Amino acid sequence: MSGVIADRMTARIEGDFVVFLIGVRINKPWKIGAWLPTVRAMPRMLAELQRLPAEQTGFLGHTGLARAGIVQYWRSFAHLEAYARADDRHHFPAWVDFNRRLKDRRGDVGIWHETYLVKAGQYETLYSGMPPHGLGCAAELVPATGGRAEARGRLQA
Repeated sequence: MSGVIADRMTARIEGDFVVFLIGVRINKPWKIGAWLPTVRAMPRMLAELQRLPAEQTGFLGHTGLARAGIVQYWRSFAHLEAYARADDRHHFPAWVDFNRRLKDRRGDVGIWHETYLVKAGQYETLYSGMPPHGLGCAAELVPATGGRAEARGRLQA
């Protein structure tokens, strides 16, 4: 298994950050024209974000495309909002198109997102026998030893 780290690891990230969950729900699968453009838009956005420098976008990483949704990590809400509203990036035109196409058919396909503002040190992670995953892909992975061996210690580290 490539990339598996046999040790107990934890993620360490400096400062505040944002966890953004986003997904799509296909309510009427037979209406392909309603949901296919929405489903195709996300891979383009993620590819764009991965190409751009993190210092510019504030995008720290994501968990990958999954049917249940995607977890994204951002440096700040201001960065997330700036990307979402930038008319020269993939998200804004896709959002405008979604609203235009589905204005009177919102029940055909659903979209959802949740935004969490995480204060510095107010998170806890553990990865054991895992390749980098979740916040561990967006932050620095460090051994879960010493003061980081237990969950309470990782919350205070």
